[in-house]
Amino acid sequence: MARISGYHHLTLSTDSAQDDFDFYTKALGLHSVKRTVLFDGVIPVYHLYYGSPNGDASTIITTFPFRKPGVYGRRGSNQSRTIMQSIPKGAADFWVDRLNARGIEAIKITRFGADRAAFAHPCGIPHELVESDRDPRAPITNEAQGIGKAHGIKGIYGAVVAVMDRTAMDDFLTIALPLEKEADDHEGLVFRVPDATGVAQRVEVIVDRDSPQGTWTLAGGTIHHLALNTGDEENQLKLRAHIEGLGFTDISEQKDRNYFKSCYVRSPGGALFEIAWTTPEGWAKDEPPGQIGKTLVFPPWFKDRESELQAGLEEADFA
Repeated sequence: MARISGYHHLTLSTDSAQDDFDFYTKALGLHSVKRTVLFDGVIPVYHLYYGSPNGDASTIITTFPFRKPGVYGRRGSNQSRTIMQSIPKGAADFWVDRLNARGIEAIKITRFGADRAAFAHPCGIPHELVESDRDPRAPITNEAQGIGKAHGIKGIYGAVVAVMDRTAMDDFLTIALPLEKEADDHEGLVFRVPDATGVAQRVEVIVDRDSPQGTWTLAGGTIHHLALNTGDEENQLKLRAHIEGLGFTDISEQKDRNYFKSCYVRSPGGALFEIAWTTPEGWAKDEPPGQIGKTLVFPPWFKDRESELQAGLEEADFA
């Protein structure tokens, strides 16, 4: 059976590139890992990556800011709803205070027994910083932003998916991927993402039959996909064959994302999942190690479009 080891990254479509950059690097203290453009379609849109200084897998959040083209979606059911990141035990109060002081409304909540700081991205996408019960990763520190080891984000905790039919999603997550069901109660379902390093990462599923169907296209204000890490190509292609063999024949062919390679499949609960692995060159393919995320870079196949794409991008200060 093909293996998964944790998350690879989470991707959402946002609004303003400037608000997005300031939110992740200044409010949350993540580091810029890569600044490039959307590889699909023809619209000039940034693709921004944030995470640990070296861009370790399972720390990466990526965004497509859609303010300049003005493409927006609808948050609803049958769609990924909330981005969740892991923090040290006891750190939720620090984050609630910090975010409120910066004008980002935040509250402390508890779900599935875990305390969380709940707030929203400037474009409205819900975020949670979850006090993880088991996470050996070192916190991401950012001295310039006043974030030390006691409170720093450790990486991805997971995502919440809202569904109208929990049974179909349960089957997909436990049979197709497969994940391990940890909880099933009045709050919803929790599935553990296997991770060889022992990091607790999860998919939480809640039932929402009242909200309208959420947007599935690339559109501002919505989460686009949740990427799981297969570690290498062999595991990726084995898992792809397994998923397709179950009848999920809409799973994509492998796509070259320059720094990693990906396949995508739409779950019955609406959330789009990606299975991905990082290439040997990784983030240092087009920027020197230790200097990743400092410049705007384009993939080789966009060489003849660089001027056009750059001219069409939203102006923003990434300092």
